[in-house]
Formats: sequence, C-alpha cells, structure tokens
Amino acid sequence: MYRPTIALITLGLLTVAPSAGADEPQGDPAELAKREYEQVMALTPDIDNGRRVYLTCAVCHRPEGWGTPDGAYPQIAGQWREVIIKQLADIRARHRDNPLMYPFSLTRILGGPQNMADVAAYVAALPMTAGNGVGPGVDLELGARLYAEHCADCHGERGEGKPATPTPAIAAQHFPYLMRQFEAIRDGRRKNANPEMVKQIAEFTPRDQAAVLDYTSRLRPAPEKLAAENRLNPDFPNYVRETLGMPPLPPPPPVVPPMPVPPPLPAAPAPSSVAE
Repeated sequence: MYRPTIALITLGLLTVAPSAGADEPQGDPAELAKREYEQVMALTPDIDNGRRVYLTCAVCHRPEGWGTPDGAYPQIAGQWREVIIKQLADIRARHRDNPLMYPFSLTRILGGPQNMADVAAYVAALPMTAGNGVGPGVDLELGARLYAEHCADCHGERGEGKPATPTPAIAAQHFPYLMRQFEAIRDGRRKNANPEMVKQIAEFTPRDQAAVLDYTSRLRPAPEKLAAENRLNPDFPNYVRETLGMPPLPPPPPVVPPMPVPPPLPAAPAPSSVAE
C-alpha cells in the first residue's frame, strides 16, 4: 500500500535540492520558460502516462487534485492544461519562485517535456470539488463589485479562466491560497505575474483584498467540471488519504467530571461516664 510520509517528502527535498548541474536553468528565466512552454504545447499528451507521472504530485495535491482547504496546496483539478504547463515551465526555469515545488518539478523527478504534457492533460481532466476553503463571507457585495471591475476581464465572469492567454481558472480555489498568491503578486515575489494584474491590485486595501478573494473562492465551476459528492480518484485505490501521510491525531481524552465531595461523617457520640 502506498503511504506518503513526512520522511519521504523530506528525503525527496534533500536529495533533489536545487544545486548547480544539469537541472539548473541556464539563461534568462522568462525566455527559458517560454521556450519550454512552446515545446510542451506542441506535443500530443498521453493521459495514461500522465496518471503515472501524477503520483509524484499526489503527495501534496492529493489524489483528487483538490489540494487542501487551508490553502497549503491549491486545487489543481480541472485547471486548464495550458496554465498547468506554463506554471510548471515557469517554476522549472525559476521564473516563478516556489521553493517547495521546485525540486519536484526538476527533470530528474518530473521528467522531460513529454511528461509535462502528459501530467498537465491528466490534471486538467480531473473533476473539481466545490468543497474548497472559503472566506468569512462578511463582505461579499464589495467583493462582487471589485471582481467585476478588476478581475472579470482576464479571469472570466465566473472565474473560469482563459486558456488562450493562458489565464488561470480561479473559481473554487481555496481562499487562503488566493490570499497568499495575491500578496506575492502585489509584493513582486511572484515574478511571472501579469504586469496588468500588478497594476490592478496595487491600491487594494486589506479589506478590498479579503472581500474580492472571498467572493472569488465562492464562484462555482460549470456543473460538468464538478466531481460527484464524496468522490475518490479510482486511479489511486490504495492511496492512504491521511494528511501528508501522517495518521490523524488521537482524540483528546474525555473530561472526567470531578468526584462529588462526600458528606461529612456524623460526629461520634460522647463516651459514657463510668460512674453512670
């Protein structure tokens, strides 16, 4: 039975840590990523091989591709293959800084362009969950207005994205993940972001940010892209679905009610006098 563990993940990060060598990108990151994107897009994907390649991805993104509601890992199921390929190419070329994912994107782990094409097609075909992590829901009217004004032109009215650009689908994405990426784009840490988006969000207040991303997290994908309730990916029947391979924490011990205080014992009778 396949059981991903913290030790496995740590070992993988240690053994494939970024270092100078065959995998290290040489040249302008943006140009390297663009060239690899075009190379991968010209290939015919093999979804069956993509399923095998995805085993590496499933450790973090889970077998269903739904990530985690806390936003540690995004939902990638149903994402446009063009977007997946671009992000992989950008990460591999160091055009997008992602220290956790970078080692797993390297050629000696993920494989070459054909494997990229195959796994992107596999992920794009996975059905999505509508049970993603959402925000507090307290400022959705403001969020809807901001989304219509600043986001809909690129990401689509329903967050469906645009593969031709390629612009990510963001409907049903985890709210904490959206918050983290927004901040990385605004602060210039996500180097592959669209410059127009950087301008659009530069003046957003913290309230604006939370409102628009809460609204975005509640956008629903088209019904045909959604998974059936409680679906498990049949391609991974023996996958142990425990958070990062760790067994769930034991429940806390039950609270033992305090013992009742016994009533005081009756006073002993006074001893009788011998004279009596």
